[in-house]
Amino acid sequence: MNTKPIQEAVSKWFKQTAGGEQRPVLFDIDETYPALRSLDNSYADIRAELDGVLADRSTLPAYHDLDPDQATISNATPNEWKIFYLWAMGERAEPNASKCPKTTALLASIPNVFQAFFSILEPGKSIPEHEGPYCGYLRYHLGLKVPDDAPPSIRVKDEWYTWQENESMLFDDSWSHEVVNNSTGERIVLIVDVLRPMPLPQTIVNKGVALAARYVYGRKVLERAARPAPKPAEAKA
Repeated sequence: MNTKPIQEAVSKWFKQTAGGEQRPVLFDIDETYPALRSLDNSYADIRAELDGVLADRSTLPAYHDLDPDQATISNATPNEWKIFYLWAMGERAEPNASKCPKTTALLASIPNVFQAFFSILEPGKSIPEHEGPYCGYLRYHLGLKVPDDAPPSIRVKDEWYTWQENESMLFDDSWSHEVVNNSTGERIVLIVDVLRPMPLPQTIVNKGVALAARYVYGRKVLERAARPAPKPAEAKA
């Protein structure tokens, strides 16, 4: 079932609701989604669970291996963009979630979490300019591991932000954005997508779209995320 035409029509409506071409780019977390601050306040716990995940890097898949629709951005530049899903389309991503119980419990306490994952950029991995496919969510980043040398930056529309460890940002992913990364170290952030705060009619529709995405699209992502990543020799076979 091709749900993209419906998604595009709904997303256009949400963009108009949010202010069209004048809609905000970056958001004040305390004013817009204060529940996300529980993640900032638990940085040490989240970082410790991330370190546990990184202990076995061979299990970490490339983003486009989990979500083939992302290949045009994930596989477009040298080096890898790897993902460790914790939450996908409103559901816990097992067995990953059980490996990070404190982080997952925090996510479960935040209203309307759509998806969440550790986003790992290998040294020098940039992400080309693109727009998020749907205006129904806002995207939160918490810097977990950021190199000191030439720390990577993200451009969202005409706003630039340079990641720092234990610092967060919230932005509209439907604007054009890109990552510029000339660093020799890994950049790792926790990404959390939350449903965009909107008037009641749009909120009801948005929750319906999110629920449909879980069954039409999200379950496939969850199934791929649950499989062990192929080892380098297997990937070449």
